[in-house]
Amino acid sequence: MPSIAPDPRVLIVDADDAIAFAAAIDEAAAAIRRGGLVAFPTETVYGLGADALSVAAVLRIFAAKGRPAFNPLIVHVADVSEVTRVARSVPPLARELAAAFWPGPLTLVLPRTEAIPDAVTAGLDSVGVRVPAHPVARALIERSAVPIAAPSANAFTRVSPTTASHVVAQLGAAVDLVLDGGPTAVGIESTVVDLTGARPTLLRLGGVPREALERVTGPLEPVRAGPSGDAPRPAPGMLERHYAPNARLIGFASSQRAEIWARADALVREGTRVGVLAFDVTAATATYRVRLPCESTGYARALYAALHALDDAACSVAFVEELPRSADWEAIADRLRRAGLVADGA
Repeated sequence: MPSIAPDPRVLIVDADDAIAFAAAIDEAAAAIRRGGLVAFPTETVYGLGADALSVAAVLRIFAAKGRPAFNPLIVHVADVSEVTRVARSVPPLARELAAAFWPGPLTLVLPRTEAIPDAVTAGLDSVGVRVPAHPVARALIERSAVPIAAPSANAFTRVSPTTASHVVAQLGAAVDLVLDGGPTAVGIESTVVDLTGARPTLLRLGGVPREALERVTGPLEPVRAGPSGDAPRPAPGMLERHYAPNARLIGFASSQRAEIWARADALVREGTRVGVLAFDVTAATATYRVRLPCESTGYARALYAALHALDDAACSVAFVEELPRSADWEAIADRLRRAGLVADGA
């Protein structure tokens, strides 16, 4: 019989235990420096990190995720002073945005230096860079002493991980080490702004709301559709299908709750495994149901864990209550759309 590959080594990192924290960071940094893959928490989601200056290490990220070469990686640095290691020019607007939002869930696309391999950027002359806010991420980058390329630590197009257990479940032994810093605080990926053109362009909605950005940038060019086929994308997260569970997601209006509960109950009686994600699930009958917060920051924090739970429950269909139509829900609506959410009856 073929042997089953073991799970990766998982180290719990607790900032309140300084000795254990330092030991875990030292071990992870050593793995990065020798070309290994380390999954670690950021404030957005867990990242799958490798030395951004090593072609061999970066290619291991693509192999572990099953990620196509046309999808670039974001490079993480520990401090704004380190940006010039990966970007050959940093315009005044980039410095303004960094002052306002770094460390934090904002990625800036800038002209890259020659030190950054083509494998990181999909061959483009630009690179996405950010300074994460999570203390584990910052400590790992500082101790590694190299920029760290890190997409989300999940299989390509699948739901991003917000806990260490999500990483282990999806990637297993493809990862050398997992730093477990608990659930992430933001829950969806960083916002991506391209500063390489004549005007700043919003490439991906995310943890920093558009309105907050525009107080610094002025009106942003709208999110544009990514190239088709195998053409390089200027940023990650631009595929139409992404962040997706196995279940088919069907949206419904709040006024339809009673009808949806009845449909879910009927499907369950037929043997279908059904999920319900809603703001109120008191009367819902389903294989898996979860009450999601009514405010956007809490919803974002809980969303991916709920989608992972749909897969854990083997749901083939899930009903998702419609979101409020306000600006602070824009990034969440984008994630659900890319996860395959369709209107009821579509």
